[in-house]
Amino acid sequence: MENCYEILGLKPGATLSEIRRAYREKVKIYHPDVSGDQATAEHFKRIVRAYEILTDQKSRAIFDSSFAAHFRRREVRSWDYREWLLAREDDESRAKLIFFDLTHGREDDAVKEFKRMRMERSKFSLKHWFTRENFMDYSFILSEELHLRGEYFDAFFLLEQIIKMEYSYEYFRLFFPEVLSFAKNILRNHIEGTISDELALDTYERALELNFGDAEDAFVLRKMGIIYKRIGDGRTADICFEEADRIGIAGGSQKQR
Repeated sequence: MENCYEILGLKPGATLSEIRRAYREKVKIYHPDVSGDQATAEHFKRIVRAYEILTDQKSRAIFDSSFAAHFRRREVRSWDYREWLLAREDDESRAKLIFFDLTHGREDDAVKEFKRMRMERSKFSLKHWFTRENFMDYSFILSEELHLRGEYFDAFFLLEQIIKMEYSYEYFRLFFPEVLSFAKNILRNHIEGTISDELALDTYERALELNFGDAEDAFVLRKMGIIYKRIGDGRTADICFEEADRIGIAGGSQKQR
């Protein structure tokens, strides 16, 4: 197995911008049309292949997995992947650090870093840097860790993304009811009173888009009505209560049939 990172002169975990920059520099040196040396053609093909693997999310994930087993044993004493990630502040490195810690017995560090990035960078997202499947798997584990530490809003935030992905493309399949049950449990038992009214309303409104069913939607609408009434918006509160009653009645009629 060839080391794609080594071919491009990079360390494992390099960011996409670093990969592209390294590739451009190699092309300037080894492209046969530039160097005028046809003997470099084979090496240039290796450079192109390495670039194609590392810039495709799925191919890179497969390579990284194999790389860890095949190459990293030889580098463990001379190079620390986690320390390298810790020294970097770009979003890709921080996202990889979170999931690295999550899967290497450093769950507290993973949760702490996720919370920090969410607070400091409003557009920070984990899903941009991983394959769809890895994001869904690791995010569910992270949501469990957040839940254990009472970080219910952030746990639901991750579950919401997983649920929407599952609706567009089945991945969890038979396991998906557990994901839904987990999200519903947070909605019913851990939102009200644990975060601000503004965040609670935002969470409940997003929950209405997740197709949880009439019973859950009616519950959420009643919770929203209570909050709107508490903050002095009686008109909106009445609308929420009326809609909750309508859904509840409709759901009861369907059950009777």
